[in-house]
Amino acid sequence: MGGYSTREVSDLIGMTPDQVRHYVRRSLIDPERTDRGEYRFNFQDVVLLRTAKGLLDANVSARKAYRILLKLQSELTHVDSLAAVRIFADGNNVVVREDNQVWDAESGQAQLDFSVAELAGSVASLANRNLIIAREGDELDSDEWYNLGLDLEEVDPSRAPEAYRRAIELNPTNADAHVNLGRLLQLKGKLKQAKRHYENALAAVANHQLAYYNLGTVFDELDQVEQAAEYYRRAPSVPDAHYNLARIFELKGDELAAQRHMKSYRKLMDSDR
Repeated sequence: MGGYSTREVSDLIGMTPDQVRHYVRRSLIDPERTDRGEYRFNFQDVVLLRTAKGLLDANVSARKAYRILLKLQSELTHVDSLAAVRIFADGNNVVVREDNQVWDAESGQAQLDFSVAELAGSVASLANRNLIIAREGDELDSDEWYNLGLDLEEVDPSRAPEAYRRAIELNPTNADAHVNLGRLLQLKGKLKQAKRHYENALAAVANHQLAYYNLGTVFDELDQVEQAAEYYRRAPSVPDAHYNLARIFELKGDELAAQRHMKSYRKLMDSDR
């Protein structure tokens, strides 16, 4: 149930199903597959395909379009909120704008200008339809409800908690659902509830790195920096844990420790690109 079918995506962005599958064959997108082998695209896939459609309409050469899309694919993985992005042409450059940050996707003569927020509005109707179907059918397992929550987070975050709660009801040890629900509760200032979900995630998966990191952010918000630092130390694979530790050590006057964690932060960020 998570994600969107080939037909839904092709109708949404104005490509033929064969064109959509072409970009899968070229490995520009890598959708999940159902048990029957059908593609299920996520929101980032839809954004990339919408960009591909713009480049196609602007008669950008296949080789140049491929370079642009490959770079865009890499850059979008580091975007905090896809819906806050705008993709457009600026002279000879295809540019991505996120809040106050701007980067060049690749040179190209493309008449391309669209807000991902507008695309998200169209995709949200698909995600919410899937939510309604899931409620009525009651046939999804915990992981499928979790995947539906991921879809909703991208396009209609207010509906995502319902899907994560259903995932937890079906499997109280679904650690990722606990972490994501906790994060959404934390964003609303419900720190006590968020903390409980992070702890439940750790009870299910003893070394869940994001649960440790998120617990650190809860104590950080409460200005309990020593406890925050302890949880950050338990999340060595999370780049921002090192960034926050560097900040804490800098405030304590330990420049060597701060520099060590900033080095770890940069190394992890570079390896993720």
